[in-house]
Amino acid sequence: MLMAIALPSTLAQPAQRALKAAGIETLEDLTRFSEAQILDLHGMGPNAITKLRDALAANGLSFSA
Repeated sequence: MLMAIALPSTLAQPAQRALKAAGIETLEDLTRFSEAQILDLHGMGPNAITKLRDALAANGLSFSA
């Protein structure tokens, strides 16, 4: 079984709450969504998207198309 990769701990609280409310708790969860879908979440901004994109890439993952 693969180990779940945590979301970046450096995300601002509003972004963390937005992801949790959407049921996103790991980077693997995040791969089911497009960047646009995540940006649409209340509390998500460009800084958070950059951190998420970088964390996904560092782990060989990406947002869905």
